[in-house]
Amino acid sequence: MPTQIVQTIVADTMDALRQRRDAVVDADIVELRLDGVSDLDVAGALAGRTRPTIVTCRPVWEGGRFAGDEADRRRWMAEAVAAGAEWVDIERRAGWVPDRRGTQTRLIVSDHDMHGVPSDLADRVHAMRALDADVVKVAVTAARVTDVFHLRASVAMSGLGTHDFVCIAMGAAGQLSRLLPSRFGSCWTYGGDAAPGQVPVRDLRHRYHVHTITDATRLFGVAGAPLAHSASPAMHNAALQAAGLDAVYVPLHATTAAEVVLVAETFGFEGVSLTAPVKTGWQRHANVVFDDAASSQLGVINTLRRRDAGWLGRNFDIAGFLDGCDAAGVTLAGSSALVLGAGGAARSAVAALSEQGATVEIAARRQDVAGHLAAELGVRAIAWPPHGTWDIVVNATPVGTWPVVDATPVDLAYIDARVVYDLVYNPEATMLLREAAARGAQVIGGLDMLVGQAARQFAWWTGQTPDAHDMRAAAARHIRELTGT
Repeated sequence: MPTQIVQTIVADTMDALRQRRDAVVDADIVELRLDGVSDLDVAGALAGRTRPTIVTCRPVWEGGRFAGDEADRRRWMAEAVAAGAEWVDIERRAGWVPDRRGTQTRLIVSDHDMHGVPSDLADRVHAMRALDADVVKVAVTAARVTDVFHLRASVAMSGLGTHDFVCIAMGAAGQLSRLLPSRFGSCWTYGGDAAPGQVPVRDLRHRYHVHTITDATRLFGVAGAPLAHSASPAMHNAALQAAGLDAVYVPLHATTAAEVVLVAETFGFEGVSLTAPVKTGWQRHANVVFDDAASSQLGVINTLRRRDAGWLGRNFDIAGFLDGCDAAGVTLAGSSALVLGAGGAARSAVAALSEQGATVEIAARRQDVAGHLAAELGVRAIAWPPHGTWDIVVNATPVGTWPVVDATPVDLAYIDARVVYDLVYNPEATMLLREAAARGAQVIGGLDMLVGQAARQFAWWTGQTPDAHDMRAAAARHIRELTGT
């Protein structure tokens, strides 16, 4: 049976609740959150509905907005049952369930832990099953992506898989549980903006196709943190759909190589894109072999591909960086270049510039790190903040990335550059690029680099050549939607 999508509706008034309910398009089920509605009319909330509906009134002690008398909650749930609600959701800790005798209303018993993954989760599940629940819902809070691994293991130990249930890890680190509900055995997933880590319903259905994911669906993803700005899921999922592949590409909010490998191997990922801060440190990982000499020498990879035993790692950032220069008609040979930053992206930029015959200098706020990187790559580190004249200045820091779009890494009043290349791609026109253009510099955005390296990743994973123009269009569309531009 396909996984269903539930859209959670939260509102302050009955008019707003009904308007938002009636505006639902892509969800199979609507959850009406009655907590917080000031002029509540339970029967009115259900009247005229066109989709199966869950009625919930979440108390503050379980992460909701209702702080009133428990007797009111009991009365409202009874009214929901009388009005024919398809489901009512009652918390395990409430200690009561509504009388549903002679009705078609089904019971969801839920447990929300706003602090982590409880050690007694299996016991809680058994207690909920004893309440004659039709659906058991478990929601925990993920501090790290590995918590989704512990969640799934705990649910498996509880024997919950023999019953209808929903298991969710809240927060950005837990998004995997929302995007791959079938891999957790969940009968549905929740979308909207009512809880930490929820994904818009539009994206659940049209970008991630969660309703069609099965055990046979191939998994790919992007690992790093933060990932809210990332256009990679939009870009790669568009390419997977165009290629007709039963596959999905999802975000993995990870901060270490060990986290990436544990989750990727547990869930059976075939390929993973790597972004900050997990581009480095892979030489020390026993299960990863660098697939080419350039990546090994540089010590930075941005792509993993599963092999029979372990993983292959490659760096497509260098080629992607050069795609941006080629698209702009910028010749690097014999030029002077300044790279801002000293992380993984800076390593790739320095390597690309040096490979093309540019004279490269590095500047970073952490001058000791910049010095070590410069010595390792055979270039020169200069003091921060930089002052001077260069043919090309490259921003390899995240400064200026959405949502902090008004920030710039340096003051261009002290820098004269013929070309300014910002590896930040979201927004497309960063503050740095706008200021540089106003000063008469040629500007290059990071989207060409993003698309170039992504197209090579896709081909390496699937053996198919994607349409780079379609990938770019999907990325640009995502950026416009995210930034409202």
